Amino acid sequence: MKKPPHPGEIIREEVIRPLGLSVTAAAGALGVTRQALSAFLNERSDLSPEMALRIEVALGPKAEVMMGTQTDYDMARARARLPEIAATVRRIARDRDRG
Repeated sequence: MKKPPHPGEIIREEVIRPLGLSVTAAAGALGVTRQALSAFLNERSDLSPEMALRIEVALGPKAEVMMGTQTDYDMARARARLPEIAATVRRIARDRDRG
């Protein structure tokens, strides 16, 4: 399975660049700091629900779609660590006779 893209990459490549916006201009429109937006667009921070709503209001992509992308990205990262995670978990088998 292909690794899902970080939502910052999608917004950067499919929204910010085509509009010809600088990070500074986009941050101003979103009402966030340049540093916060830069960290997100350059995949150094995750998408928060608040940032998703700001992007939706200013730029159009639906917040729920972007949050789904963030979840897909997070799950792929976690799944890549599944052997490490599984090594620390003890499976509890369900007793079918107890209901």
